[in-house]
Amino acid sequence: MKTTALAILLSISLFACKQGKLETTYVSKVYDNEDFNEFPKVKNETLNIVTVEPATAEGKENFTVQFKDTTVAIQDNPKPLANQFKQARFINTQKTAALVQVEDGSGLVSPFYVIALKDGKVSVTSLYKASEGKSDRKYTKGIEEMSLSNIIVNNDFAIALVNGKIYPIKRQSENERIQGDFLFNSSDKQTLVFLTGNSLYQVNYRTGETSTLKLPADVMQSGNVANEIRKGYSWATNAKGASFLKQNPDDDRIVDISEFKK
Repeated sequence: MKTTALAILLSISLFACKQGKLETTYVSKVYDNEDFNEFPKVKNETLNIVTVEPATAEGKENFTVQFKDTTVAIQDNPKPLANQFKQARFINTQKTAALVQVEDGSGLVSPFYVIALKDGKVSVTSLYKASEGKSDRKYTKGIEEMSLSNIIVNNDFAIALVNGKIYPIKRQSENERIQGDFLFNSSDKQTLVFLTGNSLYQVNYRTGETSTLKLPADVMQSGNVANEIRKGYSWATNAKGASFLKQNPDDDRIVDISEFKK
């Protein structure tokens, strides 16, 4: 009896160990306007983000993403296989899509991927766009928060964290990432404003419209460009419903600071 009980216990332990090591590798594909707002057709058919505690007190926690009892690993040649991530967060409320960032030590900000479920199957999509910008190292910043539910990734993608919508941000030059700092977004969060050199590059990621607004020397030399823009510029809506900043016609106009969302 004792032998039988011991054998059962050993079998359970071995099964548990095996379960803990289950892993499936997925080759990433290029983003192509996919919809990442999948609703599970079976209850609890969702992804799970698991925190991996650091091995030492000085180390940083990492994350794994699991579907059922299997850990998702990403292969994006020539990069090494990745099954742990430095960042991971869901991008829809039903937890069928997660944005992850791999630690690859390349010098620039590490790449991002979307792990998603579609019809109960896992897929991995890369959010990488090649760039030849001279100042890529400066402007490749990873995630920048627009609001609690909207983020920008590497000046190339705007992501809504509620419904998994991903919008490519139109570049000034197709072969290089926007060479500027994100300053503001419109109240509807659809127009993004970047400070590029001595100009404001504005892009509405829903309509694809853009506008470049050169800034006066006194604004550039003010020491606080963002504050000067808040005081001297206002949002104007065009015929398509897209908002863009325009310089105020006079210095006496009262500006509602809440128009600026950053």
